[in-house]
Parts: sequence; structure tokens; C-alpha cells
Amino acid sequence: MLSSNSRFEKYTIRTEQPCDFKAIENLTREAFWNVYRPGCTEHYVLHCYRESPDFVPELSLILEVEGEIVGHVMYAWSHIDADDGRKIKMMTFGPINIRPDFKRKGYGKILLDHSMELAKKMEGGCLLIVGNIDFYGKSSFVSALTKGIRYADDPEATYFLCKELDDGFLDGITGSYHDPEGYFVADQNPEAFDRFDAEFPPKEKLKLPGQLF
Repeated sequence: MLSSNSRFEKYTIRTEQPCDFKAIENLTREAFWNVYRPGCTEHYVLHCYRESPDFVPELSLILEVEGEIVGHVMYAWSHIDADDGRKIKMMTFGPINIRPDFKRKGYGKILLDHSMELAKKMEGGCLLIVGNIDFYGKSSFVSALTKGIRYADDPEATYFLCKELDDGFLDGITGSYHDPEGYFVADQNPEAFDRFDAEFPPKEKLKLPGQLF
């Protein structure tokens, strides 16, 4: 657990507990609603991933401000398909979310940086994600292409990002990376997703400029 009384409002970072699950899923839904698509699926991804052997419960972390849950991040084990035939074990993370009224105040970076320190202690090796370099670059992420790792769905993607938790972890390694199957669970079972989403308060799905799907 991490607590602070810095220039930010008093915050605490702690590990998610079962009693937090529904509140975190609702927070995730609020944070991602209509961002990348009409509605969102990230809360269902989180819900299902907790049963995956790749889920890292020690890195399912909550950020609280004055006792209120305002942020969460989830980590999972994954691997790189190296060009020499090896599978290189490493980590990915996401969804990472901050409650809408706490966004752009620095809490996302606080949560990310703290979680990466813990991931390094767990020998996560490196992190690979799809993300915005304007945000993740502040935490020393770089284009994965500069480290010799390609995004399988878009081999020239500059939005595919990497951070070595251990300096030199990727030395001598080239290869490709697939998003974990668990990230597509809503598309694989849309009926189950619809039943799950119906447990939450109704929200309007909107098609907005800039959405990816």
C-alpha cells in the first residue's frame, strides 16, 4: 500500500479485494464509455480476466482519494513470439482508468508509475501496450519498433509501445506480439457481454468522432 500527502490530494494505492469488484467494474465502465466505441467493453474484460491464469492479482491496483475509489489498473502475463522461436515471457496492462472527474490531474501517471515499480519487482521484464505516446512517453515508454518488437495486427504501428522494466531485457530479441485473447472476450461472446452490461445503470451509446470501432 502506498499513501501520500504530496501536492496532490491525499491518495492511497492498494490491491483490489473481492468486495471492490463491482465498484471497480462500474468505474471502468464510466471511464471508457463512448471513448473508443459506442459504449465500452473494458469492464467485461476486467470481470472475465480475474479468472485467467495470466491475471496478476497483486497488480490489480486501486487508487483512492480521500477514501473514494478514483482509479484502477490491471496487469496480465503475456509473451513475445521471438523470431528465433522462443516465447519471451513479459507483462502487459490495461485497462487503466481514472474516474472522469479526476482525469488530467496527474493521478493516472501516479498509478502507472507505482504499478510499474511493483511489476519490475515481480520480474515482469518489459511491458508492451497499444497506447498514446503523449501520455505513456512521460513514463519512459517508446515505440516498440525501436526495440525490435512488432505488433502482429499492424507491424509498422508506431502506437505500439514498450517499456523495459529491466534495462537490456530485449537486447538480442526481435519478434512480434499479439494482444492476449482475453481482451476480446466481449466480441467472442456478445450475448454474455450484453447480460453482464445489463447489470449496470443504463447509459446511452453514442457514435463520436475519434472512436476506433
